[in-house]
Amino acid sequence: MMRNELCWCGSGKKYKKCHADFDERLSEMKFDFMRGQVRPPKKLINNAEDIAKVRASGVVNDGTLDLMAELVRPGIDTESLDAAAAEYIRSHGGIPACLHYEGYPKNVCISINDVVCHGIPSKQTILKEGDIVNIDITTILDGYYADASRMFIVGGHTTPEAEKLVRVTRECMERGIEAARPWHFLGDIGAACSAHARENGYSVVTALGGHGVGKDFHLEPFVPHTGKKDTGMLLVPGMILTVEPMINAGKSAVVTDRKDGWTVRTKDKTLSAQWEKTILITETGTEVLSS
Repeated sequence: MMRNELCWCGSGKKYKKCHADFDERLSEMKFDFMRGQVRPPKKLINNAEDIAKVRASGVVNDGTLDLMAELVRPGIDTESLDAAAAEYIRSHGGIPACLHYEGYPKNVCISINDVVCHGIPSKQTILKEGDIVNIDITTILDGYYADASRMFIVGGHTTPEAEKLVRVTRECMERGIEAARPWHFLGDIGAACSAHARENGYSVVTALGGHGVGKDFHLEPFVPHTGKKDTGMLLVPGMILTVEPMINAGKSAVVTDRKDGWTVRTKDKTLSAQWEKTILITETGTEVLSS
């Protein structure tokens, strides 16, 4: 581009005051294609307005998860949680992104014990003391998406084994986020997540993973939670993605319910846990946009 033209990112700024230095640094980098190192497409680079809108969507998303923390208790059915989440999102100007997404029938995903993800809320599914529960919520606000999930221990007490799985899974996510540094590679995230999981005797689900998010629900890149350092797509400032390791107490294999086509469980029926945050790659590290 000519330096006085408007920047390709849509910021409205002149190229020389926006992404000129960024493009120069990118052009000077050498990629090892044998390690799967690739440049990120420009369509994945968000400008300041895009980032502000995802951040605003994240505020609503986080508020919904805060509400879930107040409501989760023994005896409540998961459809009531789903309805409360949808009401909160809509009352704050948002749209529950999961509803009707590729035919999904509810507003959020609620996954209990051996359910890895995509658990469908139901009036017949009642939370019990000691259950471990993942609630995964995605909000659309002003056309922009924010995505996060949290684990809850129903009643505040569970077995030591389940408590450890919930704790270590959160640590896996946090280590993955710490590894998501600008001008480093996507594989660093998976390497950090999987190393911590395996040190604690757990396995990492490989059939599912994180993703780019922001202008749509699921964007490039796919974010695996296993991997090797210095492999995969380059992470650069302006990219927004989710880090959401799914960690199993047993083996990593999963199965999808044939009846509903959504509910993913551990194949060996052992416990599973997941934490998720939406993060922005910044010039100096990361910023959490939804948690």
